[in-house]
Amino acid sequence: MNKLLSIVSLFAFSSMAFAHGMSAEDQARILNAGYLEYMRLGASHMLSGYDHLLFLFGVVFFLSRFTDVLKFITAFTLGHSITLVFATLYAIKANYYLIDAVIALTVCYKAFDNLDGFKKYLQISSPNLLAMIFIFGLIHGFGLSTRLQQLPLGDSGLVLKILSFNVGVEVGQIVALSIMLIILAAWRKRQSFIMFSRACNVALMFAGGLLLLSQLHGYQHTQQPDDYPLNRDDHQHAHEDMRTQLSPLSSYPKKLKLDLNINNLAPLTPDQPTEHSHDGEGSHKH
Repeated sequence: MNKLLSIVSLFAFSSMAFAHGMSAEDQARILNAGYLEYMRLGASHMLSGYDHLLFLFGVVFFLSRFTDVLKFITAFTLGHSITLVFATLYAIKANYYLIDAVIALTVCYKAFDNLDGFKKYLQISSPNLLAMIFIFGLIHGFGLSTRLQQLPLGDSGLVLKILSFNVGVEVGQIVALSIMLIILAAWRKRQSFIMFSRACNVALMFAGGLLLLSQLHGYQHTQQPDDYPLNRDDHQHAHEDMRTQLSPLSSYPKKLKLDLNINNLAPLTPDQPTEHSHDGEGSHKH
């Protein structure tokens, strides 16, 4: 029973922890990829990055003017672009579980701020929101960089690869934001927006908390796998399998390169018998 509960917990938490990771399959597919492929990867990564999307949803939830949306999203974009480019360029790395755990906290922070929690519960004014969005952008960009650095980037055209990935991230962000803003604009016209806005942000904070627990869970069992009923190999293999299944690039066409010298291959005719052995000693023909 304990092993069954552990497996259920493993799938529940890891499906969130790995949904926008870079699997071994992703790494193989990007080996000879062009800049367009890096753009596609960046867009796919953003659109599958629920932590980034939840944070952005919290940022724009109460913003009704386009100038406000532009101001805060620009601050976020500048922040994550800075750390994405420079952390990747200079190979600055950190444990991505811990980085994603901090990103989950940014989701909780924005939901708490939307609920006016600083004044209601802490009796203080909320910090400057524009500055906080920029700081959180730096953290999100570092998370994107840790994922990008899991790929075999190589040295040739490294800067352009990073910039292409970043452009893809921005494209994915624009697509996601457009959908969010359309939905929110339509919802604000209804009475239910006032009724359920608080419940929505409570749910947003709860989602951030689940993300935090999932990332801490992932960090703990990879650092201390012997503390779990599954043995070390099964535990690792289960996560590798899920990374492959949930990869944002799982639908990408594979690119295979074969280096065969046909001059070294002896043709076989249908009538030509082949000699082989089953036990390593005696041989026979068909």
